[in-house]
Amino acid sequence: MSAQHVRLGLLLLTALLVGCGGDREFRDLQDFMAKTRAKPGGKIDPIPTFPPYEIFKYGAMALRSPFDAPATVAAESASGTPAVAPSQARAREVLENYDFASLSMVGSLYRDGARWSLIDDGAGQIHRVTLGSYMGKNHGRIVSVNEDRTDVTETIPDGEGGWVERPRTLSLKEIH
Repeated sequence: MSAQHVRLGLLLLTALLVGCGGDREFRDLQDFMAKTRAKPGGKIDPIPTFPPYEIFKYGAMALRSPFDAPATVAAESASGTPAVAPSQARAREVLENYDFASLSMVGSLYRDGARWSLIDDGAGQIHRVTLGSYMGKNHGRIVSVNEDRTDVTETIPDGEGGWVERPRTLSLKEIH
Protein backbone atom coordinates (compact mmCIF):
# COMPACT_ATOMS: atom_id res chain seq x y z
CA MET A 1 0.00 0.00 0.00
CA SER A 2 1.25 3.42 -0.81
CA ALA A 3 1.50 6.38 1.52
CA GLN A 4 -1.12 8.16 -0.55
CA HIS A 5 -3.65 5.41 0.10
CA VAL A 6 -2.92 5.49 3.83
CA ARG A 7 -3.48 9.28 3.94
CA LEU A 8 -6.71 8.94 1.99
CA GLY A 9 -7.93 6.24 4.43
CA LEU A 10 -7.09 8.39 7.46
CA LEU A 11 -8.88 11.37 5.90
CA LEU A 12 -12.04 9.31 5.30
CA LEU A 13 -11.91 7.90 8.83
CA THR A 14 -11.58 11.38 10.32
CA ALA A 15 -14.49 12.65 8.24
CA LEU A 16 -16.69 9.78 9.44
CA LEU A 17 -15.79 10.35 13.08
CA VAL A 18 -16.49 14.08 12.86
CA GLY A 19 -19.82 13.40 11.13
CA CYS A 20 -20.92 10.95 13.85
CA GLY A 21 -19.89 13.21 16.69
CA GLY A 22 -22.57 15.80 15.92
CA ASP A 23 -25.15 16.72 18.55
CA ARG A 24 -28.04 17.08 16.11
CA GLU A 25 -29.09 13.42 15.89
CA PHE A 26 -29.39 12.79 19.66
CA ARG A 27 -30.71 16.18 20.74
CA ASP A 28 -34.23 14.85 21.50
CA LEU A 29 -32.76 12.06 23.64
CA GLN A 30 -30.56 14.49 25.53
CA ASP A 31 -33.56 16.81 26.15
CA PHE A 32 -35.63 13.92 27.52
CA MET A 33 -32.80 12.87 29.85
CA ALA A 34 -32.35 16.45 31.09
CA LYS A 35 -36.12 16.79 31.85
CA THR A 36 -36.17 13.45 33.63
CA ARG A 37 -33.17 14.38 35.79
CA ALA A 38 -34.76 17.74 36.61
CA LYS A 39 -37.86 16.11 38.16
CA PRO A 40 -37.76 15.49 41.91
CA GLY A 41 -36.79 11.95 42.91
CA GLY A 42 -39.61 9.51 43.76
CA LYS A 43 -40.15 7.88 47.11
CA ILE A 44 -39.84 4.11 47.35
CA ASP A 45 -42.45 2.50 49.56
CA PRO A 46 -41.04 0.66 52.56
CA ILE A 47 -40.95 -3.13 52.56
CA PRO A 48 -44.30 -4.43 53.82
CA THR A 49 -44.35 -6.02 57.23
CA PHE A 50 -45.89 -9.44 57.71
CA PRO A 51 -47.33 -10.78 60.92
CA PRO A 52 -45.07 -13.35 62.55
CA TYR A 53 -45.75 -16.99 61.70
CA GLU A 54 -47.87 -18.73 64.29
CA ILE A 55 -47.00 -22.36 64.92
CA PHE A 56 -49.98 -24.67 64.44
CA LYS A 57 -50.39 -27.34 67.05
CA TYR A 58 -52.53 -30.30 66.02
CA GLY A 59 -55.18 -30.65 68.69
CA ALA A 60 -57.34 -33.44 67.30
CA MET A 61 -55.33 -36.33 68.67
CA ALA A 62 -58.19 -37.25 71.03
CA LEU A 63 -60.76 -37.30 68.20
CA ARG A 64 -61.62 -40.24 65.95
CA SER A 65 -59.02 -41.05 63.32
CA PRO A 66 -60.31 -40.66 59.75
CA PHE A 67 -59.05 -44.20 59.10
CA ASP A 68 -61.29 -45.80 61.75
CA ALA A 69 -64.85 -46.90 61.08
CA PRO A 70 -67.36 -44.01 61.14
CA ALA A 71 -68.83 -43.16 64.53
CA THR A 72 -72.34 -44.18 63.43
CA VAL A 73 -71.14 -47.68 62.53
CA ALA A 74 -69.26 -48.03 65.83
CA ALA A 75 -72.31 -46.76 67.73
CA GLU A 76 -74.55 -49.31 66.01
CA SER A 77 -72.12 -52.07 66.93
CA ALA A 78 -72.02 -50.95 70.56
CA SER A 79 -75.81 -50.68 70.74
CA GLY A 80 -76.28 -54.39 70.07
CA THR A 81 -76.62 -54.62 66.28
CA PRO A 82 -75.90 -58.25 65.53
CA ALA A 83 -72.40 -58.27 64.10
CA VAL A 84 -71.03 -61.73 63.49
CA ALA A 85 -67.31 -62.36 63.30
CA PRO A 86 -66.31 -64.09 60.07
CA SER A 87 -65.37 -67.74 60.27
CA GLN A 88 -61.61 -68.09 60.16
CA ALA A 89 -61.88 -71.89 59.76
CA ARG A 90 -63.72 -71.62 56.43
CA ALA A 91 -61.70 -72.30 53.29
CA ARG A 92 -61.19 -69.05 51.37
CA GLU A 93 -62.61 -68.80 47.86
CA VAL A 94 -60.71 -67.52 44.81
CA LEU A 95 -62.46 -64.13 44.63
CA GLU A 96 -61.50 -63.38 48.24
CA ASN A 97 -57.98 -62.67 47.00
CA TYR A 98 -59.19 -59.52 45.20
CA ASP A 99 -60.23 -56.09 46.47
CA PHE A 100 -63.95 -55.53 46.08
CA ALA A 101 -63.25 -52.40 44.00
CA SER A 102 -61.41 -54.46 41.36
CA LEU A 103 -64.35 -56.84 40.88
CA SER A 104 -67.12 -56.16 38.36
CA MET A 105 -70.27 -57.97 37.28
CA VAL A 106 -70.27 -58.81 33.57
CA GLY A 107 -73.34 -61.00 33.30
CA SER A 108 -75.71 -63.49 34.88
CA LEU A 109 -77.25 -66.80 33.96
CA TYR A 110 -79.94 -69.12 35.23
CA ARG A 111 -78.85 -72.76 35.45
CA ASP A 112 -79.90 -75.82 37.46
CA GLY A 113 -82.63 -73.85 39.24
CA ALA A 114 -80.26 -71.16 40.52
CA ARG A 115 -79.23 -67.73 39.33
CA TRP A 116 -75.47 -67.29 38.87
CA SER A 117 -73.53 -64.07 38.58
CA LEU A 118 -70.52 -63.75 36.29
CA ILE A 119 -67.75 -61.72 37.98
CA ASP A 120 -64.63 -60.32 36.32
CA ASP A 121 -61.73 -60.32 38.79
CA GLY A 122 -59.93 -57.48 36.99
CA ALA A 123 -57.10 -59.81 35.98
CA GLY A 124 -58.86 -61.23 32.93
CA GLN A 125 -60.66 -64.18 34.53
CA ILE A 126 -64.46 -64.60 34.74
CA HIS A 127 -65.83 -66.45 37.79
CA ARG A 128 -69.30 -67.92 38.32
CA VAL A 129 -70.76 -67.28 41.81
CA THR A 130 -74.13 -67.68 43.47
CA LEU A 131 -75.87 -67.18 46.83
CA GLY A 132 -73.52 -67.91 49.72
CA SER A 133 -70.30 -67.50 47.72
CA TYR A 134 -67.63 -65.18 49.09
CA MET A 135 -65.75 -62.37 47.34
CA GLY A 136 -63.51 -59.45 48.28
CA LYS A 137 -60.91 -59.19 51.03
CA ASN A 138 -63.45 -58.13 53.69
CA HIS A 139 -65.29 -61.45 54.01
CA GLY A 140 -68.00 -60.43 51.51
CA ARG A 141 -70.82 -63.01 51.28
CA ILE A 142 -73.29 -62.90 48.38
CA VAL A 143 -76.83 -62.43 49.74
CA SER A 144 -78.72 -61.78 46.50
CA VAL A 145 -78.17 -62.43 42.79
CA ASN A 146 -80.38 -60.69 40.20
CA GLU A 147 -80.09 -60.34 36.44
CA ASP A 148 -78.38 -56.93 36.70
CA ARG A 149 -76.86 -56.80 40.20
CA THR A 150 -75.23 -58.86 42.91
CA ASP A 151 -75.67 -57.83 46.55
CA VAL A 152 -72.90 -58.63 48.99
CA THR A 153 -72.60 -58.19 52.76
CA GLU A 154 -69.05 -57.56 53.95
CA THR A 155 -67.99 -58.17 57.54
CA ILE A 156 -65.45 -55.56 58.61
CA PRO A 157 -63.79 -54.82 61.97
CA ASP A 158 -65.37 -51.91 63.86
CA GLY A 159 -62.08 -50.76 65.39
CA GLU A 160 -63.15 -51.76 68.91
CA GLY A 161 -62.60 -55.50 68.70
CA GLY A 162 -66.01 -56.27 67.16
CA TRP A 163 -67.36 -56.73 63.66
CA VAL A 164 -69.87 -54.77 61.57
CA GLU A 165 -71.74 -55.85 58.46
CA ARG A 166 -71.81 -53.47 55.51
CA PRO A 167 -73.82 -53.90 52.30
CA ARG A 168 -72.10 -53.63 48.92
CA THR A 169 -73.45 -54.04 45.41
CA LEU A 170 -71.95 -55.01 42.07
CA SER A 171 -74.08 -53.80 39.15
CA LEU A 172 -73.93 -55.13 35.63
CA LYS A 173 -71.51 -53.14 33.50
CA GLU A 174 -72.91 -51.68 30.29
CA ILE A 175 -70.85 -52.64 27.26
CA HIS A 176 -70.96 -50.20 24.36
